[in-house]
Amino acid sequence: MSTIQINRLHVLNGHRDSVYAIQSGRNASEVYSAGGDGMIVQWNLKQPETGELIAKLPNSIYALHYIHKQGKLIAAQNFEGIHLIDIGQRKELVSLKLPRSYIFDMATHNQQIFVACGNGMVLVIDSTTWQILKRLDFSKSSARTIAMCEEKGEFAVGYSDNFIRIFDLDTGTMKQEWLAHDNSVFTLRYNQNSQYLLSGSRDAKLKVWNADGRYALEQEIVAHMYTINHIAFSPDGKHFVTCSTDKSIKVWDSQEYKLLKVIDKARHAGHGTSVNKLAWTTFNNQLVSASDDKTLSVWDIIF
Repeated sequence: MSTIQINRLHVLNGHRDSVYAIQSGRNASEVYSAGGDGMIVQWNLKQPETGELIAKLPNSIYALHYIHKQGKLIAAQNFEGIHLIDIGQRKELVSLKLPRSYIFDMATHNQQIFVACGNGMVLVIDSTTWQILKRLDFSKSSARTIAMCEEKGEFAVGYSDNFIRIFDLDTGTMKQEWLAHDNSVFTLRYNQNSQYLLSGSRDAKLKVWNADGRYALEQEIVAHMYTINHIAFSPDGKHFVTCSTDKSIKVWDSQEYKLLKVIDKARHAGHGTSVNKLAWTTFNNQLVSASDDKTLSVWDIIF
């Protein structure tokens, strides 16, 4: 294991239930969180002691997405739909009721919002009219995660039928699909130059796929004891982190996929329950993690 230094800088309290979503905001020090309590909270990493409540929705929230061009936040309320939040005015501008389902992930491209739903559909929504443009219905199992690859004009979706499917970004046509894991695919991320697609699964394995068009398997790593919930890259792309229901965060080298550090309760006073989501910010390279323990932790990682 390397000599990387890990320091827990802050513990962010205020949520009343598990925290499932983290999203970076308007500037480097701004982070938003949401979870089972339906609360959307804004945090300033310069003064992290107190969060500000932006909105409160009746149902749990698994996904947040910040639209930089608009300076607004989309929140996905399970079984209800998506909501556009004006952060400055602390109010909802528009909402769209969707088929009753969990909403696990969201992404945007140009004027479109992509929504991964528990009924297996990926919905493509016009962000100006808030009308559903496409329903990508290729599985009856949950669509869990979306990864955009604008350079290649495509996006990847991971499903609970253990498949990864690749779609054309403009037309929504499915280009490729393959049985990727032994259990649900919970998280997908392209690396910095979009050469590789990383996947994490309920089977606790991390897999690296060559995104040259064939998506051949490059590496397979038993990375955690239990489900890998999320993958996040460092701002410079040289490292990435994974988090798991095994309560740990792991730091990896992006070139050799070598494990560099384990962050957990025993070694670093980490989370005592499942770690659900990560955001590696450009603010002093600080990492933010969200957990079932109702808190967020802010980490300083020194290489």
